[in-house]
Amino acid sequence: MSRAEVVFVDGVRTPFGKAGDKGLYAQTRADDLVVACIRELLRRNPDLPPERIGELAVAATTQIGDQGLTLGRLAVLLSGIPQTTPGYSIDRMCAGAMTALTTAAGAIGFGAIDVAIAAGVEHMGRHPMGEGMDPNPRLLSEKLVDPEALSMGNTAENLHDRFPHLTKERSDAYAKASQDKTEAAYQAGSIQPDLVPVSVRTEELGWGLATKDEPPRAGVTMEALASLKTPFRPHGRVTAGNSAGLNDGATACIIASEKAAHELGLRAKMRLVTWSFVGCEPEVMGYGPVPAAEKALAQAGLAIDDIGLFEINEAFAVQVLAFLDHFGIPDDSPKVNRYGGAIAVGHPLASSGIRLCSNLARQFEESPEVRYGMTTMCIGIGMGVAVIWENPHHSEYVPSISASTTEASR
Repeated sequence: MSRAEVVFVDGVRTPFGKAGDKGLYAQTRADDLVVACIRELLRRNPDLPPERIGELAVAATTQIGDQGLTLGRLAVLLSGIPQTTPGYSIDRMCAGAMTALTTAAGAIGFGAIDVAIAAGVEHMGRHPMGEGMDPNPRLLSEKLVDPEALSMGNTAENLHDRFPHLTKERSDAYAKASQDKTEAAYQAGSIQPDLVPVSVRTEELGWGLATKDEPPRAGVTMEALASLKTPFRPHGRVTAGNSAGLNDGATACIIASEKAAHELGLRAKMRLVTWSFVGCEPEVMGYGPVPAAEKALAQAGLAIDDIGLFEINEAFAVQVLAFLDHFGIPDDSPKVNRYGGAIAVGHPLASSGIRLCSNLARQFEESPEVRYGMTTMCIGIGMGVAVIWENPHHSEYVPSISASTTEASR
């Protein structure tokens, strides 16, 4: 049986907020955030009959409270999708949404379904990372993992130790560039089209509408970044300025078989080429994207130079720099994170993967000369993921099914 080609149709996200009592979404439920994204997808794609959605996969890292109770199924009911549509929840920490996407893509590729919605949400203000966590004592008593593996900030400091040429100054410079690129992308109107306005209430302002990301710090200077504390180690190199913050937000996307997209009149923004999840040493979890990318490239029969655009999740600046350094990509490469990244806009854990995909899809439209792109991220407890996509706007792109073939099959 031949595999069905899978395409990315559309992706949206809420503006990302700062976690905490004074954050944008302090009085907003996590499930309401992800439902807002799903409803916006349905509004933006009226040619998609809701009954054609074969599955709804929702990722969350901390699956309790308003992020629990099989959120994927509850989101079906809350979004107005027919009750006959099944849903499920999924967790792979930072790569939750990316895992929701690839898992649903596997079902499409196998032919079990032909359309799916993948989503992710994290309300770190209500549910801090690690809430209710009870790691098996054998992990430490039997020295199965380094104790620092359970602190993401410490794993970033360990990357600095392993690669001392990736200095704090380089991390700060990368962080400043992320902030600057995000501000430029907002000024150019590149980010706003995929943002879902969310009705919010705060103690100070009452009811309002969230329309842009809360975390970015436009105009940050190297001097300001250099002055920040290093909370994970005395005289360390990892700071709040060169790391992603603690954030709240949600994302969602539509993926479909190429055949179904043609039948329904849905425009394919990207074709899924391949993906790879790998494990690595937990104490340097930020290195995970390197072996993940190597494996994905080998699966696709491509070289790193074939990738014209990268969307790399910026959990920590040093983690991105380790990836770029390994593949010989300059720190300031125009191929990388053109709209800035998580250091600026935030990283609500399980939701971030689809943000990367939506960004790449929009950049493909802007750059038809680029044929392949990659979305990649590190994952807590020692993993990485890389997904390779093809640009349907490229002159050498060949759809697996033509419009005329689709018409003949009707």
